[in-house]
Amino acid sequence: MKQQLRLSALAIAIASTSTAFAAEQATSFEEAVTGGDASLSFRYRYEFVDQDGKNKDANASTLKTRLNYKTKQYQNATAFIEFDNNTQVLSGDYNDVLNGKTDYPVVADPKYTEVNQAYLDYAAPADTLVRYGRQRILLDNQRFVGGVGWRQNEQTYDAFTLVNTSLPDTTVILSNITNVNNILGKNINGENHQALNISNKSLSFGTVGAYAYLLKDISDTYGARFSGKTDLDSLSLLYTLEYATQETDNAASYEADYYVAEFGAGFSGVTAKVGYEVLGSDDGNYGFSTPLGTNHKFNGWADKFLATPADGLEDLYVSVSTKLAGPKIALIYHTFDANEGSKDYGDEIDLAISQDFADRYNVLLKGAAYSQGDAGTPTDTTKVWLQLSAKF
Repeated sequence: MKQQLRLSALAIAIASTSTAFAAEQATSFEEAVTGGDASLSFRYRYEFVDQDGKNKDANASTLKTRLNYKTKQYQNATAFIEFDNNTQVLSGDYNDVLNGKTDYPVVADPKYTEVNQAYLDYAAPADTLVRYGRQRILLDNQRFVGGVGWRQNEQTYDAFTLVNTSLPDTTVILSNITNVNNILGKNINGENHQALNISNKSLSFGTVGAYAYLLKDISDTYGARFSGKTDLDSLSLLYTLEYATQETDNAASYEADYYVAEFGAGFSGVTAKVGYEVLGSDDGNYGFSTPLGTNHKFNGWADKFLATPADGLEDLYVSVSTKLAGPKIALIYHTFDANEGSKDYGDEIDLAISQDFADRYNVLLKGAAYSQGDAGTPTDTTKVWLQLSAKF
């Protein structure tokens, strides 16, 4: 489900730490270490997948455990560490991409234990925060740089990041990424990626942003984004416009464009949106790609278009969401077509029902049903998830 542009979650996470990021200082190193905050969370998920062309259905039952600790700030410095573990519970009948069970559909949640994040923060002068180490980087709506937080193994980055808020209503984020720890615990080529994201909230009716994502030996992407909300009595108008252009770093130097237009309205507790997203093609040879994005959020939850086809992709979607019945309910319909040529890539309907309990617990029931279009497009796929979460 598409979401409005937000201030980078990285910036939100650190916004409580210099004058822009100032925090109460520990009086000693010992107090900084012993007086910090710890948290523990669990996320159990059952995922069922029925996919045409596979001999067996996938039944994945996994439990993700997360433990983290953050010190108090001492001499403007803070340390954070986070451990994750994902293990199978009862059923392991699925292809996690690493276990060789190719008779089953893919559920990309392999077993693992790792340091998910480990970084140092320093609240520097001129409203600047410096972060070094393995970290979460979530920029804008995560279309181009994100954490793939839906999967049990989150994508994190070994990076040096600067966040500056010295200009009025403006956040500038610059990251030098040296390694990408992806959802399979492997590395994406990350010797020297550069991510620059600038957002300005001075307009009363929206946020304007610009970005440059220079991924070494992969592609260079430049773009601009506008997203906002206007309240008119009992009606809220929602809107997003974005454009980006991309060139690959290979010898072919393929070029492709990206754009999205989304409009919606909220009234009496119900929000409805319609959007049109295009990942363009270079004459059918290459489709605009988002290798660091949280792609599960886009183009349908069945994950049939995590990689853009060479003919590109056009996604026309409609969504309705509400909390009037108590739980949060979201219903989304997608219709997919090639950007180059006239191929019909099929359609999909997604449904999610979520409810929080006692500020610590959440239950989620979620489903996706993708129907094939023309021959050669992804095969019919049905997915169902039941998820239980707890945070302490």
